[in-house]
Amino acid sequence: MEFKFNSKHVRYMTAIACTGLAVGVGGFTLNANAATKSTALSGVTAMTTTVSTNEDKAVDEGSSTAGVSLLLGNALADDAGATVAANSAALVQTGNASYEDIAICQTESYTNVRALPDENSEIVGMLYNNCGASVVESEGDWYKIVSGNVTGYVKREYLVIGNADLARSVSQRQATVSVAALQVKDQASDNGISVGDFPQGTVFAVLDENSTPGWIKITCENGDGFVKTSEVTLSTKYALAETVAEANARLAQEEAQRQAAAEAMARMAKAAQTQNQKKTTSSKSSSKSSSSSGSSRSYAAPGSGSGSSVASYASQFVGNPYVYGGSSLTGGTDCSGFVMSVYAQFGVSLPHSSYSQQNCGYSVGTGDMQPGDIVCYGSHVGIYVGDGNIVHASNERDGIKISNANYRSIADVRRIY
Repeated sequence: MEFKFNSKHVRYMTAIACTGLAVGVGGFTLNANAATKSTALSGVTAMTTTVSTNEDKAVDEGSSTAGVSLLLGNALADDAGATVAANSAALVQTGNASYEDIAICQTESYTNVRALPDENSEIVGMLYNNCGASVVESEGDWYKIVSGNVTGYVKREYLVIGNADLARSVSQRQATVSVAALQVKDQASDNGISVGDFPQGTVFAVLDENSTPGWIKITCENGDGFVKTSEVTLSTKYALAETVAEANARLAQEEAQRQAAAEAMARMAKAAQTQNQKKTTSSKSSSKSSSSSGSSRSYAAPGSGSGSSVASYASQFVGNPYVYGGSSLTGGTDCSGFVMSVYAQFGVSLPHSSYSQQNCGYSVGTGDMQPGDIVCYGSHVGIYVGDGNIVHASNERDGIKISNANYRSIADVRRIY
């Protein structure tokens, strides 16, 4: 039996929690007689593992419960058929950001997860390169694993267990606001200046959690800042396997997103044509800048409906001010307001929210970024302009600026056109 998906690539996608849902664009071919395929891959569904204070350590790799905590191992030994319990408990890490209990898939693209330890067995899911999993038991050349909603068997050769450095390199630490309202400070002190107020449930990427006792350095929409350890819940995010049903659902959604993107591109082209028809002289089409320098600047009208035009149009506002909650390209805007206002000039309506923008358009891999793509960093967004750079409304100090796209960990890249 062979499953075929028509898209060219499996793309990167992310989720705030372990939901088993994925949003992206891509595809792959599943072959019942193959353990792995060499399809290009940028990423997969994300999972979040909750950090507990349990100090149990991983059992030896050679045992039947290698790669899991003693707590889970004992539970599995007592009831090997407890699939539901394993599916939830297997995601719990022990200790303070312990990485030893996580098995990491290492293959060119992905390996099939089988219902039984047999290459001719039914494919129940796909475990992608750098995905995390927990090992339930070992049987010959196979490991039984749990990853997301997938429980099944994977060839031992495709999993690395007990390598904390590898697990750390493919994961991302997150801090979720656990109080009703939280203030992010510009320094690790109650006397620090507020960077912004965020509601319960907001998720930040963690930059440093060890330098200052009681405080964690995070990055948010308004820039980097500090939050109290007692006001957030720490977790570690890994990529997850997909079931065949989840993959089919994702691909159907991606096809709908591609169609919507094509319609958006047509609107952009129409809007650009209208703008060009209105353009007469540079003095009539220019706008006045309200930047901190107070000097007047002229701005070119949007060009044709293409990613390069979006990037070019956005770049001309470099130097203009950052204003939290703002959306004026000249008078002041925050990061999502900047992206929203730029795309509005091309006939595309986007929400004024960095989190919501990460669900717009469709996902592409970081290696496939093109000018005009929205580069997402969890609570921050920018527009890719080419040559490894983004233009974004950074913070009150720097305003709208050009930065290296990898100045912080990229969560996703969304293509609108």
